[in-house]
Amino acid sequence: MKNTASDYLQRLDRYLAFLLMEKGLSEKTIAAYSADLVRFGLYLEKKKTTLVADIDTRLILTYLIQLRDQQLSPRSRARHLVSLRGFFKFLTNEKILQKNPAQQIDLPKTGLHLPDVLTVADVEALIDAPCRDKPEGLRDAAMLELLYGAGLRVSELIRLEMTAINLEAGFVRVFGKGAKERVVPVGRLALDAIRDYLDRSRPMLLKSRASVHLFVTRRGRAMTRQSFWNLIGRYGRLAKLRKKITPHSLRHSFATHLIEGGADLRAVQMMLGHADISTTQIYTHVAHRQLVQAHKKYHPRG
Repeated sequence: MKNTASDYLQRLDRYLAFLLMEKGLSEKTIAAYSADLVRFGLYLEKKKTTLVADIDTRLILTYLIQLRDQQLSPRSRARHLVSLRGFFKFLTNEKILQKNPAQQIDLPKTGLHLPDVLTVADVEALIDAPCRDKPEGLRDAAMLELLYGAGLRVSELIRLEMTAINLEAGFVRVFGKGAKERVVPVGRLALDAIRDYLDRSRPMLLKSRASVHLFVTRRGRAMTRQSFWNLIGRYGRLAKLRKKITPHSLRHSFATHLIEGGADLRAVQMMLGHADISTTQIYTHVAHRQLVQAHKKYHPRG
């Protein structure tokens, strides 16, 4: 807990000083921001989040859902989101964080929803974008297939070792947040893509070198988080997808497609590695929203 307080509150103190000294905001306005962000800090302590760098979009979404469950009005929740966006924008500008985890969250008057989920056709177009005539293309296609096929976080994907994948049994062993282990089934298409990569790509990338990592670069090293972010963005553009594509887009889509297909919420919770099922319930909001939109569009009495 002390680590959380020292890291988060230290960043918060710098931000409030920035608002006062450089932005010139009134004490009343700064006090309002401070109250919102201190409340979020208390939530972090309960979640045992130890570093500001560990705060992601999912964590902020669950916090906003908690505020909703505590009967805060949409207007109050929107104010909290504005406070969080400003704080994380400051951390991003200061190079403390690479990206603002609150930037893509929308909180309209009707309630909370996630950024757009990819359609199945969007996912297929994205996975088909890499050129499989090249070793890197085979690797990238396998990574995209596995990311979507198992609902992995990008940090989990790039850390996978050779021993993590069981091609015969069809599962991947993942170490998620807090070093918690889970086993996730992997579909046929992802398994085929991984086999293709292992047979035709990985030896060419490694040459005579050895590596424990499943996915490697031409230097024989593991793929970095930033490199994969750049890759998936490029493939999104090649696939001519109009939505902004991130690694988490595929994780969102994995969960939503499962729930829309009738999968049990507890099963999805286990596959995603969520400690709290309320986190998984975020995706039921997305599925319901899309069903409502489809009903309005296609039903004669919609």
